Order: sequence, then C-alpha cells, then structure tokens
Amino acid sequence: MATITDLVRPDNYRRFEREVPRWYTDAKLGVFVHWGPYSVPAWAEPIGELGTIDDGYWFTHNPYAEWYFNTIRIAGSPAAEHHREAYGDAPYDDFLDAWDASAFDPAELLALVKSTGAGYFVPTTKHHDGVTLWDAPGTGDRNTVARGPRRDLVAAFERATREAGLRFGVYYSGGLDWHVSQLPPITAEGDAFVRPVDAGYAEYAHAQVADLIDRYAPDVLWNDIDWPDAGKPSGPFSAESLFERFYAANPEGVTNDRWGATHWDYRTSEYQQDTEVERSGAWENCRGIGYSFGYNSLEDESHLLSGPAAVTTFVDIVSRGGNLLLNIGLTASGTVPELQRRTLEHLAAWNAVNGDAVFGSTPLDTAIAGPSETPWLRWTRTGETANAFVDAAGEVRLPASAAVDAASARLADGNPVAATRDGDAIVLTLPRPELAGPTLVRFGLRG
Repeated sequence: MATITDLVRPDNYRRFEREVPRWYTDAKLGVFVHWGPYSVPAWAEPIGELGTIDDGYWFTHNPYAEWYFNTIRIAGSPAAEHHREAYGDAPYDDFLDAWDASAFDPAELLALVKSTGAGYFVPTTKHHDGVTLWDAPGTGDRNTVARGPRRDLVAAFERATREAGLRFGVYYSGGLDWHVSQLPPITAEGDAFVRPVDAGYAEYAHAQVADLIDRYAPDVLWNDIDWPDAGKPSGPFSAESLFERFYAANPEGVTNDRWGATHWDYRTSEYQQDTEVERSGAWENCRGIGYSFGYNSLEDESHLLSGPAAVTTFVDIVSRGGNLLLNIGLTASGTVPELQRRTLEHLAAWNAVNGDAVFGSTPLDTAIAGPSETPWLRWTRTGETANAFVDAAGEVRLPASAAVDAASARLADGNPVAATRDGDAIVLTLPRPELAGPTLVRFGLRG
C-alpha cells in the first residue's frame, strides 16, 4: 500500500469538501482485516517496517504477505524460490481454491474487535490480486462466492459489524489489479511502479465500488494506491460519480486520501508516524500488528507489536489528533493468529480501564502541557480534565503549566495521588501498574 502526500483537489471535486463527521474523529480506533488467497501460503520475509527499508530491496524481499502474487513473479526473489519449492510453480489462483475459511466465525471476530473499544471495522473486499470477497461484477468465478470459501464474506463481515454496533468500512484496491491488468511485477517505486490507468479498468473498478456502495452502504470507503487516471475527470465511470453515490447512500460516510488528486475526508499514513499528512485535519495511521498486513506464518513475537507497545502506539496517535487503524491478518481458515490475538486482548484490557480518557478526547494544547520521552508522557483532554499517560513508575516529573492543577491528581480508578508543583513541572510518585502500559493520571484544568 502507498500514500500520496501532495494532493490538490481539482475543481470538480471541491463540492465534496465538508466537516468530517464527529463519529469518525471520536472513534479513535479502527480494526483493519486483510484476508485473501495470500493467506494460504502466508509467506513473506519479515525484513522490517515499511519506511525503514530501501525501495530497491523492499519489493524483491517484500514483508507484505498480501503482495505474494507480485513477489513470486520477480525473478530470483526468495519468494519465487520458496513458491517453486513449496508449490512447484502452481498458479496463484490455486490458492483461491485451497482457501476454505472453515473456522471463520464473524460474530466471534467482531466480539474481539468490539472489546478493544474500536469504533469501526474495515475488511479487504478486493486486494491487488483482484480476487473479490463477494460476487463482484465482472469477476466471473474469480471470487469467494463461486470458489474457495463459497460465501459472500463481505456480507458476513457487514452483518456481524452492524450487529456488534460498530461502523462498517470496505477496503478496495482501486490502484492495482494484477489479474485484470496483467502488468509486469512491480519492482520499484517511481516510474517503475506500474499501475493500470486506462478507461477499461476505470469502468471495471467503478462497477465494483458502486456495487459495494449499493449492497453494503459502508460508513468508510477505503481505497488504496490510487484511482485509474481515466476515471478522474467527470463522467459516468469517474471517482466523482462514486463519491456522489457514496454520500447519497450514507451522508455520514467518510473516505480516505488514496484516490490520487480527487477527494478525501481524511489523510492516511502507514507504519511510520509524525509524517506531513499528520500535521492538520483528520488523519489515520494504519499498520499491521506485525510487519505484514496479510497473515505471515514466518512472523514471531520479535516482529509483532506487543500489547503494551500497541497501547503506547495508540495513545501517541490519539494525543496528536489521529486515529489508529490496526490490522489483523486472518489465517486461511479464518481465525485470528494467537500472537495477534494476545496483542488485541491486551489493548482491550487496557482500554477497558483507561479508554474514557482516550475515546472521544481531543489533543491537549501543548502550551498547557506537552509530551516527553523521559518519562514517556502523552496528554489528551476531555472537557475540563487533562489526562496524562505516563509509561513509568516511581517518582516522575511531568512538564506542565500552572493551568494543570497538581492538587487534583487522581488515578484512573478515581483514587487521589499526591502531587506537588515544582516550577514548570508536577512531581508525583506513581505505582507500578497492574496491567503493563502507561498509567493514567487525571488533572483538573484551571480557567
């Protein structure tokens, strides 16, 4: 996946500009799911996070398991060698037929998602391999209704999400489709990043996204990579017509910024944080619990966010005004891998205690109190309360202006904690938390 940082809305898209609905900015946390034929081989080299690896090395050794179809077509890549040894150069579509989803329980999955406090859920409906998780127009039998799981998985996700009381989103790869376009594998960024841009593909993708809108009325329309260039000017198969359709079906819907220079409600970053798109307006950071979005059987605990690390990642993002879209890569049978489940369960347990100072909060003005790394400290604001999240125990100094009332300090359970002011800092002694992660200390704000 990729994000575009320098976008200017053309005139024909400016009419869609509006204030981002409150439900989205209050939600703070969403859960992403990548699931497809790539979950059968579940293989990628866990070389590191996006943004930390040179592009020339990245694509040949791609840690994104959902890019398996691309990586095995790169001559000499370790993935190609693995595929030859494990599957004898079998065609990628054999994985669609081998994908049985026999243990998939959407209600159980959404119960886990809801327990984290997440406000929205976004599964993939078509990734770059072109396989759709519903009987999408133009796909013939290359979808999960006709083959593999033999089920409309998008409908199953949508129903369970609504029943759990969460907002429902759909991920769609508008920028890439390796099956329909039959372009050579991508081996680098820049001019070598080949994507379909023609009118035929624009019409094909338009029909599928329109069908998603008509069938499922999603709250989040999450496009990836870009939109085919031929579908950007006004016309019956344009992104413009899709936005008209989307907002008519769901006036409180939101869409991301991965449509190229067209329209967006919020910006997106991926793995790496504090990027330019996070400076203003509504934004969302997305990442896998590990280095991959699709399930990668080669990943172990050293490659994954631990529960406490997921908590600090989440709190940091919220303290700066963003949302976190945290991804699960389901196994081929439809279960949450155990290590990923542990991370989600820890995040859920921490949010159950501290979440009311995170969900629905706003960033605290840094003129009142700002973040620090020693101790690790982040702030949010709820009404007239400043919420400090401190990842330390024992005596700590929290930089804070006189507007933060030291005498009002109390822990998440409401018990007071002794705190004194020492110039431009508050000094207090914190207990070691029962649950690993930052300790919440609430302070009243003076006028």
